[in-house]
Amino acid sequence: MTSTDVSLPRTLGLRELIANGLLFIGPAAPFSVYGLLDARANGAVATVYLVATIAVAFTAISYAQMASQVPKAGSVSAYAQAGLGRIPGFFAGWMAGLDYLFIPSLAALFTGIATNALVPAIPTWLITGVALVLITGLNIAGAKVAARVGIAVLIIEIVMVAVFVVLAIAVLVGGAPHRPWLSPFTSVGVFALAPVLTAASVAVLSFLGFDGIASFAEDNNGDPKQVSKALLICLAVAGGLFVVQTYLGALLMPVTPEQLAAKPADQGTAFYTMLQTSIAGWFGTTVTVIKAVGPVFAAMVAQAAASRLMYGMSRQGHLPAALGRVNARTRTPVAAILVSAVSTLGIAVGAALLPNGLDLLSSLVTVGALVAFGMLHASVIGYFLVKRRSRSWWPHLVVPVVGALVILAVLVSANPLALTVAAGWLVVGIVFVVVRRNPVKA
Repeated sequence: MTSTDVSLPRTLGLRELIANGLLFIGPAAPFSVYGLLDARANGAVATVYLVATIAVAFTAISYAQMASQVPKAGSVSAYAQAGLGRIPGFFAGWMAGLDYLFIPSLAALFTGIATNALVPAIPTWLITGVALVLITGLNIAGAKVAARVGIAVLIIEIVMVAVFVVLAIAVLVGGAPHRPWLSPFTSVGVFALAPVLTAASVAVLSFLGFDGIASFAEDNNGDPKQVSKALLICLAVAGGLFVVQTYLGALLMPVTPEQLAAKPADQGTAFYTMLQTSIAGWFGTTVTVIKAVGPVFAAMVAQAAASRLMYGMSRQGHLPAALGRVNARTRTPVAAILVSAVSTLGIAVGAALLPNGLDLLSSLVTVGALVAFGMLHASVIGYFLVKRRSRSWWPHLVVPVVGALVILAVLVSANPLALTVAAGWLVVGIVFVVVRRNPVKA
């Protein structure tokens, strides 16, 4: 049997699929952006995450609809090809690939920075590189092995969030909150919708990664609808966790939204400062340790998702055939995993060596995914309304149109550098298509 005859093993159940999505997102994702959102929304940060969850739900529904109809590893690339045609399918995957390269790089860099903060003798670039080598080995070993490790790490992260919730409630029971009880929903002072919506456009980015579940369609051991179900459950669980965290965090926050707005430099560490001052110093240290470990396993899922995207696009004829082969022994797309690993290793270690590497890499994440999301919504309309002549207007027209408008709103506020890089990546994709269709003859 050759590598071209071997398929991906169907070893991932509903539990593993949900775990992959939650690992990719990160159960404590709001910790890092809490201060920014609190300042922008005048304290109504729990409402911000409610709005963001609803906004992302439109994209999740579109993913769920296409995942049940086109159960392929290419995810958004396969969906766009089915709904819009071959060339749009390539560009949907190409733009999603940009996100799948930057997210694991950023996650690994987070691990390197956090570890260096705990043990300064270990260079950031070294632990970043070691982390990526570790997760590459796990991904080559197989989806089931990686999923088991991932579930263990996910349990630790969820326990951390649960401990925070218990400690926060204990503190609140023993004394008065720093802010009014309803302020995380109604804001500190007069409620205004515009600031909440502005902040929600940033909070949407906390959910990036749930879509990676769709890339494991050919690892799924059940009906295609199992992937759709995992997508929706993952979003609901993440949204619930985010609302609870930010509600309790706001009540215990020792500074006001106005003070955070006046000192942007304090926004990134606002949640951690709250943990140290309002709960316990030991818990703040524990969170730092877990936040040092957790991101590398988010990178593991992102790397696996990127390899499935390349595998699927290769099977569709968009990328070199070698990327579409599965190793007969490990039953994994080894070539695709290694290409993803080398790319993310170069990006992450390069960023770790730059003084502003974290800021630079952070600004580059998201645009590729958002463009791919936009094409996903167009694919729903093309597949169901145009090709299948569906007259179910709500799921096949209203949902994708609203979802696309949400994506457009977020894109408008994106970092200019990120938009420039995305435009450059798009140009490279255009050149790639032209060269493949018109190869240079010797």
